[in-house]
Amino acid sequence: MFKDKPQGTSRLRTLPRPNATISWIGKRSERLLVAFTLSLVVFYIVGGFERAFPVVPESVRLERHMNTGQALYPYAAVKSSIEWSKLKPRYPNTQSPTQLPATEPGIAHPPIQHRFKRESGHDRKRRDARRRAVRDLTIQSWSAYRKYAWKKDALLPLSATGKDQFSGWAATLVDSLDTLWIMGLREEFDEAVAAVAEIDFANSSSPMINIFETNIRYLGGLLAAYDLSKRDVLLQKAIELGDLIHAGFDTPTRMPVDNINLLAIKSGEGQMIEPQVVSASPGTLSLELTHLSQLTGDPKYYSAIARLNALFSVSQNQTLLPGLFPMYISLWGPKPDVISGTRFTLGGGADSMYEYLPKLSQLLNNAAPSLVSLSHNFLSSASANLFYRPMIPDSSANDIMISGTANILPSPDTKTNSVQLSPETEHLTCFIGGTYALAGRLFSTAEYLETGSRLTRGCVHMYKSFPTGLMPERLTMLPCPPGGPSHAAESCQWNQTLWDATEKQQGLPRGFVSATDRRYILRPEAIESVFYMWRITGEPEWEAAAWDMFLAVANAVFAKETGGGASVKDVTVDPSKEDVERSDEMESFWIAETLKYFYLTFSPPDLISLDKYVLNTEAHPFLRPER
Repeated sequence: MFKDKPQGTSRLRTLPRPNATISWIGKRSERLLVAFTLSLVVFYIVGGFERAFPVVPESVRLERHMNTGQALYPYAAVKSSIEWSKLKPRYPNTQSPTQLPATEPGIAHPPIQHRFKRESGHDRKRRDARRRAVRDLTIQSWSAYRKYAWKKDALLPLSATGKDQFSGWAATLVDSLDTLWIMGLREEFDEAVAAVAEIDFANSSSPMINIFETNIRYLGGLLAAYDLSKRDVLLQKAIELGDLIHAGFDTPTRMPVDNINLLAIKSGEGQMIEPQVVSASPGTLSLELTHLSQLTGDPKYYSAIARLNALFSVSQNQTLLPGLFPMYISLWGPKPDVISGTRFTLGGGADSMYEYLPKLSQLLNNAAPSLVSLSHNFLSSASANLFYRPMIPDSSANDIMISGTANILPSPDTKTNSVQLSPETEHLTCFIGGTYALAGRLFSTAEYLETGSRLTRGCVHMYKSFPTGLMPERLTMLPCPPGGPSHAAESCQWNQTLWDATEKQQGLPRGFVSATDRRYILRPEAIESVFYMWRITGEPEWEAAAWDMFLAVANAVFAKETGGGASVKDVTVDPSKEDVERSDEMESFWIAETLKYFYLTFSPPDLISLDKYVLNTEAHPFLRPER
C-alpha cells in the first residue's frame, strides 16, 4: 500500500511508518491553514467580519450604560407651586391651534453627515486620547460647580462661590444635563436629575423672567436630556416650564414678550410687550416650543411660534435689506414692525434667529415650505451683503471670509438707500459657518457648504493669529480693497503700503485693525462650526483645528482656585512674556456647549449623529422625528 514499507520486517520494525503519515498530514494541515488564513484576510478586507460580527456602536453602548437599571439617586418629582397651564389668560387665543406640519410619506431625508470610513488603530488611539482630555477638563469644571455653586446658576471660579443670574433655577446644572449623559457620567447625571426634580419654576430669584435665556438654557436642556435618557421627570419639568413660556404670549396680539412678568401672570393681568427688542429674542423660541409639541402631542406650543414665523415670512422681503431682518424689531402695538430697522448683523442680538431657520426645517423634516424659503432668502442675502474677504499676510492661505455688519444709509440726493458694510465682527458670529454647512446638506446646495467652510476657516484663522491661540470677543480685520476680489472671487494679495496707511491699534497681528473687546468668555461658536464642518465633510483639517483650539482654550482658562473654567481678560497678551489674567466668570454654556462640541468632535460620528439630532443654540440635541 505504501511503497516505503520494509519487506519481511517484524511489527517493531514498522514503527517509523506512522511518522511518515504524520508528516504527510502535517503538510496537508499547513496547506489548509494557509488557505484558511488567506480566506480570513479576504473576509476582513471585504468587511465580512463587520457584517458577521458587527461592532456595537458607541451610541448604543452609551445608552445601555446610562439608561439601564435604577437611578443611583432616587427622587420624587415635585410639582411647581403654580400650575401655569391652569391660570386663565387675559388674552385667550380664539383661533384653532396650528397643527404641526406633516411630512409627506416616502420622502427620504437628505443625509447630513459624512460617511466616515473605518479608522486605523493609530487614529483611534489618538482620537480617544484627545477625547479623554476634554472629558477630564469637563469633570474638573463640573466638580468645581458641584462643590462651590451647587444649584446656583453659575460658578464664580476665582472666588469659589456661586451666583444666580437666570431666575435661580440652577442654570449650569440644567444646561449641563445632556453633556453629563453624552460623556457617560452616570453618577453625576443621576444626581443632577434628582436636583432638577425639586426645582420650583414658580419661585424665581427675580420677578422678571428672560424668555430667551429660559427657553434656550432651561427648556432646551430639559428636552434634550429627556430625549437621551427618557427620564419622565425631565419631560414633566419641561412641560411646567413650557407652560410658563407659553404664558409669555398672553398679549393682545399673541406675540411674545422679552421678559415675562411673573406677578402679572399670577394676577391674570396679561403681559406687556416691550416697544423694541432684539430680533433674536422672539426668533429663538421656535425650536424648543416645536419640539415640546412633538413630544407631548399638544399643538399649543407650536401654534404660538407659528404666528411669529408667519409674520417673519410675509415681511422678509420688505425689509431695507431684503432677506434679512433688522437687529431691532418691535412686536408692540396692533401692527408689529419687523422691517423698519437699519442695522443688519449675524452677531449678537440677531444670531440665533438665523441659526434656527434651517434647523427648524430640519426638525420638521422640511415639511413647511415657508420655512425653507425663509432659510434660502436669508442665506442668499447674507452671502451677498454681509461677508467680506480680509487681507492677510499669507495670501496663499486666504480662502477665508468674515461676517460684518450692514448699515442702511439714506442717500440725500436720491430716493434709494446705500449699504455700508462695517468689517467689525464678533465671536458670536462664528456660528454662521456651521449653519451654512448644515443648510448645504439639508437643502442639497453645494454653494452653501463652500461658503460655510470659508467662514469657519476665517474663525480658525482668528484663533491662530493671537498669541494665546484664542479669538477676541470683538475685532475688526482689514478688508480687501474696494473694487478688488469679492468673497466669491480669488483672494487678494497682501498690500504692505495699504496696511501701513491704515489707522489701527498697535500690538495686534498684521491684518487686524482693532480688538475693541479683547476677552474670551468661554464661547463655543468657533468650535461649533468646526464640529459641523468635521461631521459634514470629514476633512482632516477640521479635526486638527479642533485640537489646536482645545489646547489653547484649556491652557488659558483653567482656574487653579477651583478647577473650573475662567474667562480670559485679554487674548492679545503673549503668555511667554506675561501672565494671562482671568475673570471670575464661568457661564453655563462652558459645559453645555464649548466642552460638548470639543468632545463630540473627537467622538465616533454615531454619537449625536446630525442625521438623527438637531442641536439648539445651546448645543442641546433634539431627537429628530423619523417622519
